[in-house]
Amino acid sequence: MATTDTEPGTSDATDKKAARAARAQANTVDSIPPLARLFPLGLQHVLAMYAGAVAVPLIVGGALGYSAEDMAFLISADLFVAGIATIIQSVGFWRFGVRLPLMQGVTFAAVGPMIAIGQSEGIQAIFGATIACGLFMILIAPFFAQLLRFFPPIVTGTVILIIGLSLMRVAAGWIVDGSTEGAPPINVGFAVGTLLFIVLIERFAPPALQRVSVLLGLLVGTIAALFVPGMVDWSHVGEAAWFGVVTPFHFGLPTFQVASIVSMIIVGIVIMTETTGDMIAVGEIVEKPVNRRQLADGLRADGLGTVIGGVFNTFPYTAFAQNVGLVSLTGVRSRWVATAAGVILVVLGLIPKISAIVEGVPRAVLGGAGIALFGMVAASGIRTLAKVHFNNKNVLIVAISVGVALLPTVTPTIYDQFPEWFTLIFDSGISAGAITAILLNLLLNSDEMRRDHAADPKLDASDAVRGPAAAALVHPQAEGTGLIPTHVLDTDRDAGAPAPPERP
Repeated sequence: MATTDTEPGTSDATDKKAARAARAQANTVDSIPPLARLFPLGLQHVLAMYAGAVAVPLIVGGALGYSAEDMAFLISADLFVAGIATIIQSVGFWRFGVRLPLMQGVTFAAVGPMIAIGQSEGIQAIFGATIACGLFMILIAPFFAQLLRFFPPIVTGTVILIIGLSLMRVAAGWIVDGSTEGAPPINVGFAVGTLLFIVLIERFAPPALQRVSVLLGLLVGTIAALFVPGMVDWSHVGEAAWFGVVTPFHFGLPTFQVASIVSMIIVGIVIMTETTGDMIAVGEIVEKPVNRRQLADGLRADGLGTVIGGVFNTFPYTAFAQNVGLVSLTGVRSRWVATAAGVILVVLGLIPKISAIVEGVPRAVLGGAGIALFGMVAASGIRTLAKVHFNNKNVLIVAISVGVALLPTVTPTIYDQFPEWFTLIFDSGISAGAITAILLNLLLNSDEMRRDHAADPKLDASDAVRGPAAAALVHPQAEGTGLIPTHVLDTDRDAGAPAPPERP
């Protein structure tokens, strides 16, 4: 006789499968896409950051006169540690990691000091200063996180806008590709073609392909470049080994020089300022604003990645802003995509031959994709600024901060005659713009002005607070975002109605 009863455990298994499918379909920070989508999305992040990730060891190793073999080891070590640092930042453990889709890579802010240290004290002093810098970042992370109250939307939006605008120089550099006479027309053609292909995918392709539009643009651009002699150089792929081990202290035990450590600590402060902007930016994009605790956890992860970098023969690590733009462009919010990208980076660090293949993507093709990526970062800043009440003071804050930030971008030699500590800070348009925006907001939007507008439940014009932070001011169940000190406005009681029950 037939029965309609299901076997024990079948219903539970079905429910679990349905729950997993629902989580995969949900586009949240904690959702895990299916493996068929997870790998290409992660690879897209790797390709977006690859050129920037390997640039620092190439520059530093070249300045110190290292051999091709040692340069290859520096690049492998860089990719290996970048993957580990990314996994720490996205997955998180204990009080390390912001648990957002952030990619980690070696910071450009440390290039100048590291070359100076390496030429005078040797590369072992660079690694020693890097380890000391990472420990310093871990120790001061909780105190640095208290600065989050200085990042209302008028500041965060300005900093995010500056990040996008400053990175355009990187995209332009990829298109120029080392030429001293301007960009070759063929490079501009490939950059424009790649960018146009990405736009066409976003316009006409199904949603599944739209989310890997940058990866497809890089792939198609590279395939097209194969038909142009000299555009793709894979001659060194055959020489690369299939497997290589990244060993600690490959170049000798680190040395700790006081002057080198001090200069690298200054770099660490710059890194923390830039990472704060990146974490706030990606938090806004994925609609999960970071609070002080998350910011401290993310900064600790930066410090830990930097310590690991010093041990494994590489340099200080920070969040890569170009990948923030990729999150905005694709709309994929899952932090596990960044984790998958971290795993790919670790594999690339252990398999030099695969790394050499990825390195063959033409710089001009990367430049075309970079225009879209970095432009999306700038657009995210504009979106955040849309939450701001633009009175004359707030217009002035944005105008001056962007102007100060772009000075070293449009004229890189502007601060060459200033002391080294000054150039370390202000040669980075991101840190210079962030400092300017914070100071101007404190000066022009004073405590007295904030108190004058404290009763306005919709808008605190002096502090430029709207959107999620303003919602925390008026929603009885809100806990706040950490962006500003919050309080609950009891609007029912003010209107004479009974107050809502207190939260347990």
